[in-house]
Amino acid sequence: MPGLPRFHLDTSAPHSRRPCHQWPGSWASLQKTVVILCLLLSSTSLSPTHAQTEIPPETVKLWADTFGRDLYDTVTKYSGSLLLQKKYKDVESSLRIKEVDGLELVRKFSEDMETMLRRKVEAVKNLVEAAEEADLNHEFNESLVFNYYNSVLINERDENGNYVELGAEFVLESNAHFSNLMVNTSISSVQLPTNVYNKDPDILNGVYMSEALNTVFVENFQRDPTLTWQYFGSSTGFFRIYPGIKWTPDENGVIAFDCRNRGWYIQAATSPKDIVIVVDTSGSMKGLRMSIAKHTISTILDTLGENDFVNIIAYSDYIHYIEPCFKGILVQADRDNREHFKQLVDELMVKGVGVVNQALTEAFQILKQFQEARQGSLCNQAIMLITDGAVEDYEPVFEKYNWPDRKVRVFTYLIGREVTFADRMKWIACNNKGYYTQISTLADAQENVMEYLHVLSRPMVINHDHDITWTEAYMDSKLFTSQAQSLMLLTTVAMPVFSKKNETRSHGILLGVVGSDVALRELMKLAPRYKLGVHGYAFLNTNNGYILSHPDLRPLYRDGKKLKPKPNYNSVDLSEVEWEDRAETLRTAMINGETGSLSMDVKVPLDKGKRVLFLTNDYFFTDISDTPFSLGVVLSRGHGEYILLGNTTVEEGLHDLLHPDLTLASDWIYCITDIDPDHRKLSQLEAIVRFLTGEDPDLECDEELVREVLLDAAVTAPMEAYWTAMTLNTSDESEQVVDMAFLGTRAGLLRSSLFVGSEKVSDKKFLTPEDEASIFTMDHFPLWYRQAAEHPAGSFVFNLQSAEAPESPGQPMVVTASTAVAVTVDKKTAIAAAVGVQMRLEFLQRTFWAATRQCGTVERPCPESCQDSSLDCFVIDNNGFILISERSQEMGRFLGEVDGALMTQLLSMGVFSQVTMYDYQAMCKPSNHHHSAARPLVSPISALLTATRWLVNELLLLLLEWSAWGSWRADSKAEAKAVFHQ
Repeated sequence: MPGLPRFHLDTSAPHSRRPCHQWPGSWASLQKTVVILCLLLSSTSLSPTHAQTEIPPETVKLWADTFGRDLYDTVTKYSGSLLLQKKYKDVESSLRIKEVDGLELVRKFSEDMETMLRRKVEAVKNLVEAAEEADLNHEFNESLVFNYYNSVLINERDENGNYVELGAEFVLESNAHFSNLMVNTSISSVQLPTNVYNKDPDILNGVYMSEALNTVFVENFQRDPTLTWQYFGSSTGFFRIYPGIKWTPDENGVIAFDCRNRGWYIQAATSPKDIVIVVDTSGSMKGLRMSIAKHTISTILDTLGENDFVNIIAYSDYIHYIEPCFKGILVQADRDNREHFKQLVDELMVKGVGVVNQALTEAFQILKQFQEARQGSLCNQAIMLITDGAVEDYEPVFEKYNWPDRKVRVFTYLIGREVTFADRMKWIACNNKGYYTQISTLADAQENVMEYLHVLSRPMVINHDHDITWTEAYMDSKLFTSQAQSLMLLTTVAMPVFSKKNETRSHGILLGVVGSDVALRELMKLAPRYKLGVHGYAFLNTNNGYILSHPDLRPLYRDGKKLKPKPNYNSVDLSEVEWEDRAETLRTAMINGETGSLSMDVKVPLDKGKRVLFLTNDYFFTDISDTPFSLGVVLSRGHGEYILLGNTTVEEGLHDLLHPDLTLASDWIYCITDIDPDHRKLSQLEAIVRFLTGEDPDLECDEELVREVLLDAAVTAPMEAYWTAMTLNTSDESEQVVDMAFLGTRAGLLRSSLFVGSEKVSDKKFLTPEDEASIFTMDHFPLWYRQAAEHPAGSFVFNLQSAEAPESPGQPMVVTASTAVAVTVDKKTAIAAAVGVQMRLEFLQRTFWAATRQCGTVERPCPESCQDSSLDCFVIDNNGFILISERSQEMGRFLGEVDGALMTQLLSMGVFSQVTMYDYQAMCKPSNHHHSAARPLVSPISALLTATRWLVNELLLLLLEWSAWGSWRADSKAEAKAVFHQ
């Protein structure tokens, strides 16, 4: 009802309008995590007596006192936080806190990565030498008959049970190193796209020649067991891959994969290039010709990458840039620009008479301007002329701009079946060091467009410039359909293979490209997580500014129940992730391969953007030699500045390490287990035990990290007995208010203990690999650990979330409470561990409703409790999310969604402050347009509901200026705001 008073208590806000009540001991810090709001329900059924009811602030404060004290006593008792703090205090004299040197750290990581990547380059060089030698010794045989292992046909049988041709028996076994795919590590197999005949003489001769690579594949893998896929992509279209696999066609039985279209092939086959595409849109190009021309342009765009620059000019009786914003310039051919060009090409219309000289003049001027300004690729330059051949007045243009040096190559594409103008088009290409081809059908475009790559590669071939190429990050889900591969990001190192035969040297024949994949996850393991602190991380980016690896890179989006790659997942710029770098100081330095450091105040989103941390981060960066990559290391002030070192005997630590309640971070590298095949079956804990007992002297382990684990195991060992005693003392069902207790240490050690049967645990995914947010991963510490680390030791942080997946509404809610354990040595403080409990929401509610029955010593009559009166009470956390409400459907929701006016009032009172965050990686959901435009007329009720829904949403956004993290717009870089505690 209008005018009714609303009271709140916020004992943590330093700018509160009432003095903050100080609680004895560590209890005071608990009050920072909750706010209690008691409201009078606005109901016309209330009597006048109820309508005048006021709850004195003293009473609300009393409720908060009682609830907070009971809650603190419970979580402290069940978690054993005081015992754990005492155990670390007991060993403080034997501990040492070392200050981290960020520049030294990033240089060390960079050197390790350089060593690893150099081994991959050496493997590729071995393949290049073997392929060129095999070709030199091979004589082409037009009538060659040769059976090989076709990846699609292997192990296939006909109706009589016999193996089909090119499909002999091929042994396949599951291999953990290759994501448990069925592979053959003894030999490679050969894949061909559907449009390439598998018995063409060129294919048979190439496959036969490349059989020599099998021995090198195996030797490389034996020399460097961290190698993954190795392959040879031929210029004729076949793809030899090791280890051998079986290839699965798509649902239509088509093999669309063509190695010659892949980024690693194209980048290795040619140098960077500036391309201007000139397309004829005169009236003679109408119909099928225009369709073929559009497809040809799209195919050319697919052959470009981030190191190339491009623009498209359309001409008829006048010229126009298909994107007016790009007039007179070249733009980087990244994925976003290529896709934008493709959309504009689809919209091209034909009319008028074709006058080509103006278009060619414009193209030459752009290329000359960029060359003189030292912009663009600074390498090859070419013009792609796409027309049906009706061109004239072109020779003076070439005389003025390109002759006699012929620095710009001109490639001509004659569209259609007519050959009347073929001589003109050939003359243009041949007199400008280009290539002529005729494209008469849509199917011709792919093969004919690829020819220009061979021409551009000729100088490299003739000079035998075996340049090493590294690609941007990509997912090999494009290569394999296995679900196990869909989440793995890779980079490829590739080198071209040339013909060394004397009779072909002057022609510059490119045989193909060899490559090897490098899993970026394996590369990032060389930046150990424990050295970076609670909030620290390492990341990689390319010299184009694109992210290779970053903990905040989200390359997938959810489409129903499936996860799919985002369209631009491999062209996410560093500025889109480290968006606080507004001056792009960090980005510029890393693109230029500089070594240095800088500091930034950052806002770090947690819990899918529901919560935020305010940190000051120190960034340290350097390049990785002989690659286009730069490495960055981030250390947060406070926790990231120091590393805690300790010492304990192997005997004591090993005994405690074998407790059944203990696990280690499976993603962390305590011992190297992926090199020796005999070690791959070992867990990290098993490997440490074998290393410490001397059972396996060949194991390589991180001795510093192992020492930390031993110390943590010894210090935390008494917690097992403590939790066991708690379980025995709370056998009564009514006392079982906590499901489990858990702790984690900065060395990735995790202990947990159930107070109830496993079938009664509220959230069974918690602390399991299914719930990545709650465990130690390669990218981050657990959510509960990171939140606790930002509060004073002994202060508990509460989190309310659904027991199942967030997208499953109606699931039971659970509460976790965690607190940090700190160690101080020589006036330096470091976080040693975090400990917490998972508790039942019913207990939290029961405790709160009981607390609201307290009355206190006030002169006015004792009011009713929240449950017994017309009061509407909330307990909300310090990020504005409702922990307790009488209406279960409101729990876990943001208060601004439930009562926008109240949240606005709290903002104005200073209880909360508004924090602006950005998500440039988010995707917009397409609007759902009904197939019938008459639907609003047919269904006025539907139209009214739609309009009402829109109005309510707009009013809510207007009042709160708040939106959920997941709805941010990436394409317009729209601003999204969330409300957090100040």
